[in-house]
Amino acid sequence: MAATLTQERFTGPEWIFERKFDGIRLLAYKNGETVELFSRNQLPQDIPSVVEAVKKLPVYDAILDGEVTWGGGKVAYHVFDVMWLDRRDVTPLPLEERRALLAQLPLQPPLHRVALVEDPLPWDLAQKEGWEGVIAKRRDSTYEHRRSKQWLKMKCELSQEFVVGGFTDPQGKRVGLGALLVGHYKDDDFLFAGKIGTGFDNAMLLDLRARLDKLEIEKPPFTKAVGLPRLRAHWVRPEIVVRVGFIEWTVNGKLRHPRLLSVVK
Repeated sequence: MAATLTQERFTGPEWIFERKFDGIRLLAYKNGETVELFSRNQLPQDIPSVVEAVKKLPVYDAILDGEVTWGGGKVAYHVFDVMWLDRRDVTPLPLEERRALLAQLPLQPPLHRVALVEDPLPWDLAQKEGWEGVIAKRRDSTYEHRRSKQWLKMKCELSQEFVVGGFTDPQGKRVGLGALLVGHYKDDDFLFAGKIGTGFDNAMLLDLRARLDKLEIEKPPFTKAVGLPRLRAHWVRPEIVVRVGFIEWTVNGKLRHPRLLSVVK
């Protein structure tokens, strides 16, 4: 089961949160005294210490799901789910029941059970601790053999201030505007950095549209603007500054998975 990347930040009683480890996804198959390890793409993996630890589990057969890391030169297999246990397919069970089954297994190093992140703002904790991010999982989710929106991946973000140089019209039921077109200054150029379409509520969309309408100009203010939209686009004097969260810069100098954090001025 693979998590879907999201830019939304939320909590709720129907969700649990786990740390996202920066390693390799690993499935461990135990059948009697035979243990095999595979990556998510079903490539065989040779990690003897993990094989021996899984072999010692007091069950006849099992399929474990987790992430393997090599921090400080030490192998650690962070187990967060179980798909099969003692001749029984447990993938139809809700996540909480599968976690309860996993909690009964006496995992010994380098096997480690992934703990819940008990924090009101788990993504902020991940940022402070230097983690790759957190995974939000629905408590009642069954195990699906595909990418699912029942598990959502919240990666830690970079953040930076950008200047608004334009916006697009809303479509469908959206109000105010579709996306902000933002850029940053480098030497004497105003470089287009991308479109910001998430992180707004309706009140903010309407307020920004009213402010931007007063700043509208005929031509784009960007001096370097590869990938600038031409349809339903409006241009404004570059006066409004926003703080944007994003995963990384692309090789083309654009923001990957950006979202609005706040309007600075």
